[in-house]
Amino acid sequence: MPKIGNIELGDFPLFLAPMEDVTDSPFRVICREYGADVLVTEFIAAEGLIRDAVKSNNKMRFEPAERPIGIQIFGENVESMMKAAEVAEAANPDFIDLNFGCPVRKIVMKGGGAALLQDIPKMIRMTEAVVKSTRLPVTVKTRLGWDDAHKDIVDIAEQLQGAGISAIAIHGRTRAQLYGGEADWTLIGEVKNNPRIQIPVFGNGDVDSGPKAEEMKNRFGVDGILIGRAATGNPWIFREIKAWLASHSIPPPPPVTERVGVVRRHLEASIQYKGERATLYEIRKLYSGYFRGIPNFRSWRMKMVTAASTAEVLDILAVIEKTEDIQA
Repeated sequence: MPKIGNIELGDFPLFLAPMEDVTDSPFRVICREYGADVLVTEFIAAEGLIRDAVKSNNKMRFEPAERPIGIQIFGENVESMMKAAEVAEAANPDFIDLNFGCPVRKIVMKGGGAALLQDIPKMIRMTEAVVKSTRLPVTVKTRLGWDDAHKDIVDIAEQLQGAGISAIAIHGRTRAQLYGGEADWTLIGEVKNNPRIQIPVFGNGDVDSGPKAEEMKNRFGVDGILIGRAATGNPWIFREIKAWLASHSIPPPPPVTERVGVVRRHLEASIQYKGERATLYEIRKLYSGYFRGIPNFRSWRMKMVTAASTAEVLDILAVIEKTEDIQA
């Protein structure tokens, strides 16, 4: 049974992969209720934590029901990452996660995220420094390498283990791929099956169903799986995957009333968490997922996306609940 430090995760844990402006606390709570075993915050800039920036501090907030949860930090300066880990530790998460995989240009150009894949010695120094600066377990999220010519993850994983991390999560793409093409799990499997690797190895990339999760588990032997884009507006994917792994059954899609209830809860909790303006903007990207597969829904989605207030969205949801031609 895999552990992060002394944290028991269950036989085959499903993680909600961190995604900027998606996996905030209100959405994480919902995913937990539908079966996510481990949660991680949106990534947080080390410099923002050191400067006590409001947005960075808000990203660290979580509810007791979200445990076990990790706070994910990123940065390009070793000392800043050490200080940020100390700030994150004070928020009392279960572990600290280091982001060495974000491929977004604005992050990479500043030397953070996947940029560290071009400077492995610095990545290892940074990891060692953070491990020494906190009493909490430290984990790493990264990629196969910088590009096809530098898929160095097998060696990188050994070095990170030597630096003291408690687990590693690997996205099956290079930084050069961004999110294009298919995720390649073969090197993730090589890391997991490397006899010198003694820490849990979690895989990430393109898992969007129970059968796909089972395939990755059986073919590559990973200790658990991260679900990212497939969970966007689709928290019930965790329930579906767990049902498939347990009994090869797939629960029926949630009815419209359940979906409306989840969106309503998400909206209301998010307003309390980050205010109406940010809520209205960020939740728009989730409507397609929340109502995927519902017939005759496109016009309703457009109304929700263009709504000028959350009160207007709530009014639209109330009508959707009673509209027969969009009932699943």
